[in-house]
Amino acid sequence: MARERRSTVLVGDSPRIDLVVQGLTGVSRSVVRGMFDHGCVILDGSVCKGAGTPALAGATIEVSYDPQCRYKEIPRAFSNNAFSVVFEDRYLIVVEKSAGILTVPTVRKEQDTLVHQVARHFSRGQRNPQKAFIVHRLDCDTSGLLVFARTEAIQQALKQQFADHKPEREYAAIVAGTVAEESGTYRSFLATDDDLDQFSTSEPGAGKLAVTHFQVTQRLRGATYLCVHLETGRRNQIRVHFAEAGHPVLGDLRYEPRLACHPLWHQKRLALHAKTLAFQHPVTGAPIRSTTELPPSLRTFLDKTST
Repeated sequence: MARERRSTVLVGDSPRIDLVVQGLTGVSRSVVRGMFDHGCVILDGSVCKGAGTPALAGATIEVSYDPQCRYKEIPRAFSNNAFSVVFEDRYLIVVEKSAGILTVPTVRKEQDTLVHQVARHFSRGQRNPQKAFIVHRLDCDTSGLLVFARTEAIQQALKQQFADHKPEREYAAIVAGTVAEESGTYRSFLATDDDLDQFSTSEPGAGKLAVTHFQVTQRLRGATYLCVHLETGRRNQIRVHFAEAGHPVLGDLRYEPRLACHPLWHQKRLALHAKTLAFQHPVTGAPIRSTTELPPSLRTFLDKTST
Protein backbone atom coordinates (compact mmCIF):
# COMPACT_ATOMS: atom_id res chain seq x y z
CA MET A 1 0.00 0.00 0.00
CA ALA A 2 1.24 3.52 -0.79
CA ARG A 3 2.53 5.65 2.01
CA GLU A 4 0.29 8.41 3.23
CA ARG A 5 1.53 11.93 3.75
CA ARG A 6 -0.13 14.25 6.19
CA SER A 7 1.10 17.70 7.05
CA THR A 8 0.12 20.81 8.93
CA VAL A 9 1.41 24.27 9.72
CA LEU A 10 0.94 25.16 13.37
CA VAL A 11 -0.95 28.34 14.09
CA GLY A 12 -0.08 28.22 17.80
CA ASP A 13 2.47 26.62 20.08
CA SER A 14 2.05 22.96 21.05
CA PRO A 15 3.96 21.55 24.05
CA ARG A 16 5.03 18.38 22.24
CA ILE A 17 5.32 17.41 18.61
CA ASP A 18 4.16 13.83 19.26
CA LEU A 19 0.74 15.14 20.26
CA VAL A 20 0.47 16.89 16.90
CA VAL A 21 1.50 13.71 15.05
CA GLN A 22 -1.07 11.67 16.94
CA GLY A 23 -3.75 14.18 16.02
CA LEU A 24 -2.75 13.98 12.35
CA THR A 25 -2.62 10.18 12.15
CA GLY A 26 -5.04 8.92 14.82
CA VAL A 27 -2.70 6.10 15.84
CA SER A 28 -1.68 5.13 19.38
CA ARG A 29 1.05 6.89 21.35
CA SER A 30 3.34 3.87 21.15
CA VAL A 31 3.05 3.77 17.34
CA VAL A 32 3.68 7.51 17.23
CA ARG A 33 6.92 7.02 19.18
CA GLY A 34 7.87 4.28 16.71
CA MET A 35 7.26 6.71 13.82
CA PHE A 36 9.85 9.07 15.29
CA ASP A 37 12.33 6.20 15.63
CA HIS A 38 11.81 5.22 11.98
CA GLY A 39 12.20 8.71 10.50
CA CYS A 40 8.56 9.22 9.55
CA VAL A 41 8.26 12.70 11.05
CA ILE A 42 9.64 15.79 9.29
CA LEU A 43 9.86 19.09 11.16
CA ASP A 44 10.59 22.13 8.99
CA GLY A 45 12.22 19.97 6.33
CA SER A 46 14.40 17.82 8.63
CA VAL A 47 13.80 14.40 10.18
CA CYS A 48 12.75 14.79 13.81
CA LYS A 49 13.77 12.03 16.23
CA GLY A 50 12.61 13.64 19.46
CA ALA A 51 8.99 12.84 20.30
CA GLY A 52 9.05 15.40 23.10
CA THR A 53 10.31 18.25 20.90
CA PRO A 54 8.28 21.46 21.38
CA ALA A 55 6.24 22.41 18.31
CA LEU A 56 6.23 26.18 17.86
CA ALA A 57 3.79 28.37 15.95
CA GLY A 58 4.65 28.53 12.26
CA ALA A 59 6.41 25.15 12.21
CA THR A 60 5.63 22.77 9.34
CA ILE A 61 5.11 19.16 10.37
CA GLU A 62 4.88 16.33 7.82
CA VAL A 63 4.26 12.65 8.53
CA SER A 64 5.00 10.03 5.85
CA TYR A 65 3.91 6.53 6.85
CA ASP A 66 2.28 3.25 5.84
CA PRO A 67 -1.08 2.91 7.64
CA GLN A 68 -0.75 -0.90 7.51
CA CYS A 69 2.60 -0.88 9.32
CA ARG A 70 2.79 -0.97 13.10
CA TYR A 71 5.87 1.07 13.79
CA LYS A 72 7.66 -0.34 16.81
CA GLU A 73 9.90 1.72 19.05
CA ILE A 74 13.60 0.97 18.90
CA PRO A 75 14.56 -0.36 22.38
CA ARG A 76 16.43 2.17 24.47
CA ALA A 77 19.55 1.30 26.42
CA PHE A 78 18.40 0.26 29.86
CA SER A 79 19.39 2.58 32.67
CA ASN A 80 18.31 3.29 36.21
CA ASN A 81 19.83 4.91 39.26
CA ALA A 82 21.68 1.73 40.24
CA PHE A 83 23.28 0.70 36.94
CA SER A 84 23.35 1.11 33.19
CA VAL A 85 23.87 -1.62 30.61
CA VAL A 86 27.18 -1.51 28.73
CA PHE A 87 27.00 -4.87 26.91
CA GLU A 88 24.40 -7.61 26.88
CA ASP A 89 23.67 -10.84 25.04
CA ARG A 90 21.90 -14.13 25.79
CA TYR A 91 24.79 -15.33 27.98
CA LEU A 92 25.95 -12.40 30.10
CA ILE A 93 25.69 -8.71 30.83
CA VAL A 94 28.25 -6.00 31.59
CA VAL A 95 26.89 -3.13 33.65
CA GLU A 96 28.22 0.11 35.07
CA LYS A 97 27.34 0.23 38.75
CA SER A 98 26.60 3.46 40.59
CA ALA A 99 28.24 4.18 43.92
CA GLY A 100 26.07 3.61 46.97
CA ILE A 101 24.51 0.25 46.08
CA LEU A 102 25.57 -3.16 47.37
CA THR A 103 26.58 -5.70 44.74
CA VAL A 104 25.11 -8.61 46.73
CA PRO A 105 23.24 -8.92 50.04
CA THR A 106 25.15 -8.95 53.31
CA VAL A 107 24.15 -10.93 56.42
CA ARG A 108 21.22 -8.51 56.69
CA LYS A 109 19.82 -10.09 53.47
CA GLU A 110 19.02 -6.83 51.69
CA GLN A 111 16.47 -7.20 48.89
CA ASP A 112 17.41 -4.35 46.55
CA THR A 113 21.06 -5.01 45.76
CA LEU A 114 22.62 -4.84 42.31
CA VAL A 115 22.22 -8.57 41.70
CA HIS A 116 18.48 -8.23 42.47
CA GLN A 117 18.12 -5.31 40.08
CA VAL A 118 20.00 -7.06 37.26
CA ALA A 119 17.75 -10.11 37.76
CA ARG A 120 14.69 -7.87 37.40
CA HIS A 121 16.20 -6.48 34.21
CA PHE A 122 16.63 -10.04 32.89
CA SER A 123 13.01 -10.82 33.82
CA ARG A 124 11.44 -7.97 31.84
CA GLY A 125 9.04 -9.47 29.32
CA GLN A 126 9.75 -13.01 30.56
CA ARG A 127 7.01 -15.28 31.87
CA ASN A 128 9.22 -16.72 34.63
CA PRO A 129 11.56 -14.76 36.94
CA GLN A 130 15.18 -14.85 35.81
CA LYS A 131 18.31 -15.01 37.96
CA ALA A 132 21.52 -13.05 37.69
CA PHE A 133 24.67 -14.96 38.67
CA ILE A 134 27.43 -13.02 40.38
CA VAL A 135 30.96 -13.32 38.98
CA HIS A 136 32.87 -10.64 40.94
CA ARG A 137 32.02 -7.67 43.15
CA LEU A 138 32.60 -4.00 43.80
CA ASP A 139 32.40 -2.33 47.19
CA CYS A 140 29.17 -0.49 47.91
CA ASP A 141 30.75 2.97 47.59
CA THR A 142 32.77 2.13 44.48
CA SER A 143 31.35 2.67 40.99
CA GLY A 144 32.21 1.00 37.70
CA LEU A 145 32.08 -2.12 35.58
CA LEU A 146 30.85 -5.57 36.56
CA VAL A 147 29.89 -8.68 34.60
CA PHE A 148 26.98 -10.95 35.55
CA ALA A 149 26.12 -14.32 34.02
CA ARG A 150 22.69 -15.54 32.97
CA THR A 151 23.38 -19.19 33.84
CA GLU A 152 25.49 -21.12 36.32
CA ALA A 153 27.58 -22.61 33.50
CA ILE A 154 28.51 -19.16 32.20
CA GLN A 155 29.13 -18.00 35.77
CA GLN A 156 31.62 -20.81 36.38
CA ALA A 157 33.40 -20.21 33.07
CA LEU A 158 33.81 -16.51 33.86
CA LYS A 159 34.88 -17.20 37.44
CA GLN A 160 37.60 -19.50 36.13
CA GLN A 161 38.96 -16.66 34.00
CA PHE A 162 39.10 -14.45 37.08
CA ALA A 163 40.74 -17.22 39.10
CA ASP A 164 43.36 -17.52 36.35
CA HIS A 165 43.92 -13.72 36.46
CA LYS A 166 43.00 -13.40 32.78
CA PRO A 167 40.57 -10.45 32.77
CA GLU A 168 41.94 -6.92 32.49
CA ARG A 169 40.73 -4.73 35.35
CA GLU A 170 41.70 -1.09 35.45
CA TYR A 171 40.57 1.31 38.16
CA ALA A 172 40.74 5.06 38.47
CA ALA A 173 41.65 5.98 42.05
CA ILE A 174 42.25 9.27 43.82
CA VAL A 175 44.30 8.75 46.96
CA ALA A 176 45.32 11.08 49.76
CA GLY A 177 48.69 12.79 49.71
CA THR A 178 51.51 12.67 47.19
CA VAL A 179 52.58 9.23 46.01
CA ALA A 180 56.33 9.50 45.58
CA GLU A 181 56.83 6.84 42.88
CA GLU A 182 55.62 7.29 39.32
CA SER A 183 54.63 3.62 39.24
CA GLY A 184 54.91 0.56 41.42
CA THR A 185 53.46 -2.70 42.70
CA TYR A 186 52.07 -3.69 46.08
CA ARG A 187 52.33 -7.39 46.83
CA SER A 188 51.15 -8.90 50.11
CA PHE A 189 49.07 -11.64 51.66
CA LEU A 190 45.69 -10.36 52.85
CA ALA A 191 43.96 -11.83 55.89
CA THR A 192 40.71 -10.96 57.66
CA ASP A 193 40.42 -9.80 61.26
CA ASP A 194 37.54 -10.24 63.70
CA ASP A 195 35.82 -7.10 62.36
CA LEU A 196 36.01 -8.49 58.80
CA ASP A 197 38.62 -5.88 57.84
CA GLN A 198 41.42 -6.95 55.52
CA PHE A 199 45.09 -6.51 56.40
CA SER A 200 48.46 -7.63 55.12
CA THR A 201 50.15 -10.38 57.05
CA SER A 202 53.54 -12.09 57.00
CA GLU A 203 52.27 -15.11 58.90
CA PRO A 204 52.73 -18.18 56.70
CA GLY A 205 49.44 -19.54 55.34
CA ALA A 206 47.35 -16.83 57.00
CA GLY A 207 46.38 -14.81 53.95
CA LYS A 208 45.74 -14.85 50.21
CA LEU A 209 48.14 -13.32 47.69
CA ALA A 210 47.11 -9.83 46.53
CA VAL A 211 48.98 -7.95 43.79
CA THR A 212 48.17 -4.35 42.84
CA HIS A 213 49.98 -2.40 40.11
CA PHE A 214 49.69 1.39 39.83
CA GLN A 215 50.86 4.32 37.76
CA VAL A 216 50.46 8.01 38.50
CA THR A 217 48.08 9.67 36.06
CA GLN A 218 48.09 13.16 37.57
CA ARG A 219 49.49 14.87 40.64
CA LEU A 220 46.93 17.02 42.40
CA ARG A 221 46.96 19.48 45.28
CA GLY A 222 46.90 17.25 48.35
CA ALA A 223 46.07 14.07 46.41
CA THR A 224 47.23 11.78 43.60
CA TYR A 225 45.19 10.46 40.67
CA LEU A 226 46.21 6.89 39.82
CA CYS A 227 45.59 4.23 37.23
CA VAL A 228 45.43 0.92 39.11
CA HIS A 229 45.61 -2.55 37.56
CA LEU A 230 44.56 -5.59 39.55
CA GLU A 231 46.50 -8.80 39.08
CA THR A 232 44.40 -10.44 41.79
CA GLY A 233 40.97 -9.45 43.03
CA ARG A 234 40.85 -9.78 46.80
CA ARG A 235 38.19 -8.02 48.83
CA ASN A 236 39.11 -4.38 49.56
CA GLN A 237 42.50 -5.02 47.92
CA ILE A 238 43.09 -1.54 46.47
CA ARG A 239 41.83 0.17 49.62
CA VAL A 240 44.05 -1.89 51.92
CA HIS A 241 47.23 -1.60 49.88
CA PHE A 242 47.06 2.17 49.53
CA ALA A 243 45.94 2.71 53.12
CA GLU A 244 48.89 0.64 54.37
CA ALA A 245 51.17 2.77 52.17
CA GLY A 246 49.85 5.92 53.85
CA HIS A 247 47.74 6.99 50.88
CA PRO A 248 44.17 5.76 51.47
CA VAL A 249 41.51 6.22 48.82
CA LEU A 250 39.64 9.47 49.43
CA GLY A 251 36.36 8.93 51.24
CA ASP A 252 37.41 5.62 52.79
CA LEU A 253 35.76 5.40 56.21
CA ARG A 254 37.18 1.95 56.93
CA TYR A 255 40.90 2.02 56.19
CA GLU A 256 42.87 4.96 57.62
CA PRO A 257 39.82 7.25 57.68
CA ARG A 258 41.74 10.10 59.36
CA LEU A 259 44.02 10.30 56.33
CA ALA A 260 41.37 9.53 53.70
CA CYS A 261 40.08 13.07 53.55
CA HIS A 262 40.59 16.26 51.56
CA PRO A 263 39.04 19.72 52.05
CA LEU A 264 37.52 19.53 48.56
CA TRP A 265 36.27 15.93 48.71
CA HIS A 266 32.71 16.15 50.04
CA GLN A 267 31.28 13.02 48.42
CA LYS A 268 29.71 10.18 50.42
CA ARG A 269 31.52 7.62 48.31
CA LEU A 270 35.00 6.31 47.57
CA ALA A 271 37.12 8.05 44.94
CA LEU A 272 37.43 4.69 43.21
CA HIS A 273 35.95 3.70 39.85
CA ALA A 274 36.29 0.41 37.94
CA LYS A 275 37.03 2.00 34.58
CA THR A 276 37.98 -0.89 32.30
CA LEU A 277 36.94 -4.55 32.21
CA ALA A 278 38.10 -6.97 29.52
CA PHE A 279 37.68 -10.74 29.25
CA GLN A 280 37.07 -13.50 26.73
CA HIS A 281 33.47 -14.37 25.94
CA PRO A 282 33.00 -17.85 27.46
CA VAL A 283 30.92 -19.11 24.51
CA THR A 284 32.06 -17.28 21.37
CA GLY A 285 35.66 -16.72 22.45
CA ALA A 286 35.46 -13.12 21.26
CA PRO A 287 37.23 -10.44 23.30
CA ILE A 288 34.81 -8.31 25.31
CA ARG A 289 36.34 -5.00 26.38
CA SER A 290 34.37 -2.24 28.08
CA THR A 291 35.53 1.12 29.36
CA THR A 292 33.68 4.01 30.98
CA GLU A 293 34.21 7.67 31.72
CA LEU A 294 34.94 8.98 35.20
CA PRO A 295 31.84 9.79 37.26
CA PRO A 296 31.05 13.53 37.56
CA SER A 297 32.10 13.62 41.23
CA LEU A 298 35.62 12.47 40.38
CA ARG A 299 35.90 14.73 37.32
CA THR A 300 34.83 17.76 39.36
CA PHE A 301 37.43 17.01 42.03
CA LEU A 302 40.17 16.70 39.41
CA ASP A 303 39.19 20.06 37.93
CA LYS A 304 39.33 21.74 41.33
CA THR A 305 42.67 20.28 42.44
CA SER A 306 44.70 20.23 39.23
CA THR A 307 48.08 21.85 39.66
